[in-house]
Amino acid sequence: MSTTHDVIVVGAGIIGAAIARELGRRGARVRVFESRVVGAGATHASAGVLAPYIEGSSRGPLLDLAVRSLHLYDGFIAGLREDSGVDVEYRRCGTLEVAMDEASADRLRASAGSLQSAGASWLDAAAVRAAERALPESVMGGLLVEAHGYVAAAQLAETLMWAALRFGAELETGRKIVAISGTASGVEVTSEDGSRWSCDSVVVATGSWAAQSGLADPAVHAVRPVRGQLLRLAWQAEPLEHVVWGPDCYIVPWRDGTILVGATVEEVGFDERTTAAGVRDLLGALCELLPAAWGATFVEARAGLRPGTDDGLPIIGPSGVPGVTYATGHFRNGILLAPLTASLVADLVLEQRVDPALESVSPARFARRQAGGAPQP
Repeated sequence: MSTTHDVIVVGAGIIGAAIARELGRRGARVRVFESRVVGAGATHASAGVLAPYIEGSSRGPLLDLAVRSLHLYDGFIAGLREDSGVDVEYRRCGTLEVAMDEASADRLRASAGSLQSAGASWLDAAAVRAAERALPESVMGGLLVEAHGYVAAAQLAETLMWAALRFGAELETGRKIVAISGTASGVEVTSEDGSRWSCDSVVVATGSWAAQSGLADPAVHAVRPVRGQLLRLAWQAEPLEHVVWGPDCYIVPWRDGTILVGATVEEVGFDERTTAAGVRDLLGALCELLPAAWGATFVEARAGLRPGTDDGLPIIGPSGVPGVTYATGHFRNGILLAPLTASLVADLVLEQRVDPALESVSPARFARRQAGGAPQP
């Protein structure tokens, strides 16, 4: 059996990489196991949108977590650049959610009123077309949230892992962990080839594959894969200034002149294919929202499996096995919630400090439901 590490992180998507870097930054000895390569799961097909007032628009725990994490992002990226020496693409360019009919316009006007404290504002048809000249004349207005933005998701995951390595972490890719069990002195993990490692603590950050970790806890079996397809095109028209959010797609403008278009939401199990139907639907939605997209150059299509839960909340906190902590189930919000999740998990694992925010995302909620207890809000 190999030398004991303080913490083993299973999974090197955006959540696992962020946790590994945060643990290493705080002085822990960290080893990371990833069955494929860094960022190969949901992160690979994420547009990196940072938009809590759209993604978590209804009031509740998810919005609270997302807003709190967004507030951490400037410092998170600045610290990462210092730790890694890499300049991750990150822009707070704002989101512009557009209304194409009266019902949408009424909804977004109401949102603008309730989100004034967050810096949101309603733009009428003329103002929204002045803000984004590629929008069609049929647009009726839009909701501008200047605090929103995006980050290059795959680059972020790779840079977080590079920073973790600079803090002394060890990384093994192509190594699938199939069993996690408690021991008298800590926790033991076993890989597919029978190799075993011991440590003080394990963090399960395997996204949609949480149930394949060998744990019987109801929490990991509550995570299901939800496929999201994403397109990348070279934009040829008037440059976009904001992340543009329409009825059936969103568009993220990168500095290199390409745009990301996302994303489908498909309940297809562990099928990671890109499909003709997915590409067609996204291209149709894009060209209806931005007619100039008919002249864009198709670059690529990607697909990733987002880890969803029935209540739409992530699973963060201690498992039923002493020394094992979960950080999964982030669905479409893994990139946005990465800074906060990393901080909460590091506090819990290294200092046994339980943030009040963990109550709403506790893994124990699934065991309570299974036993017939009241669901958490």
